[in-house]
Amino acid sequence: MDSNVTSLSAPLNVEFDYTRSLGPILGRFMTGLRDRRIEGIRGDDGRVHVPPVEYDPITARQLSDWVEVAPTGTVETWAWVPEPDDGQPLREPFAWALIKLDGADTAMLHAIDVKSPEQMSTGMRVRVRWAAERCGSIHDIACFEPGEAETKPAESTEGDPVTMAIMPVRLRYTHSASPEETRYLRGLAEGRLLGQRCPACQKVYIPPRGSCPTDGVPTVDEVELRDHGTVTTFCIVNVPFLGQSIKPPYVAAYILLDGADIAFQHLVLGCDASEVRMGMRVKAAWRPREQWQTSLANIAHFEPSGEPDAPFETYSQHL
Repeated sequence: MDSNVTSLSAPLNVEFDYTRSLGPILGRFMTGLRDRRIEGIRGDDGRVHVPPVEYDPITARQLSDWVEVAPTGTVETWAWVPEPDDGQPLREPFAWALIKLDGADTAMLHAIDVKSPEQMSTGMRVRVRWAAERCGSIHDIACFEPGEAETKPAESTEGDPVTMAIMPVRLRYTHSASPEETRYLRGLAEGRLLGQRCPACQKVYIPPRGSCPTDGVPTVDEVELRDHGTVTTFCIVNVPFLGQSIKPPYVAAYILLDGADIAFQHLVLGCDASEVRMGMRVKAAWRPREQWQTSLANIAHFEPSGEPDAPFETYSQHL
């Protein structure tokens, strides 16, 4: 193994929309925001919680005493954001702040639209800036801005109560591959499948891990594997979901490459989903060479190879 190999790194983004039910407390709170109204809930000690909580934080009793609070408040503490990230409330530099609304006893976190940190201070007075279009979300408060309340009253709508909310989840970071992973990825860019063998138990791992998880010793013996293998287990995907690139039904399977001792997951296409079975022999369907990168996506999918099924005993220990 070349110890001077430069490890690969690349952005890794994981994103999905999580839909959740709000329940009676947050549902009423979000419905109020849609109608330009902010409500909190009174706890057993007399404090008004904004946003509302379902159970008293001290006695754990279920709460129901609603209190409408003002769309103005006081900054308790703040932090400046010089370079907003995607998905944050404002595109220009702004301040995050804990704001105690008039009539509330707890502070809520939101953005304040000011031009510079010199315009921010603890104790400053701010007011809500409502979004032009509201749907029952915390984003119905577009942000806060310096000043006292405007005279525009809350609105009454005939819309149904808000019961659900979509919560976008985004994880964005840079993944750095280990030297072993880097060799594996560079091999894929050459159309090669590279694993490593444990010197103690002789098991071959792909993708390589750098060490054997069973024996705890480095795996330095590199092994090039065929792009043929056996389906060990599989799942037929019948349910569509957001971002799906293949129309159901299709098969996601664990494939044990010839000469390997650990299976990895990939798609099995090229036949009806109902025809896929344990022991089925498959081969890699590579994308055109001009599309190859340092990625397992160079293999578009696996497909039937036409070989006889593998005997159960040849792959059963890898299930």
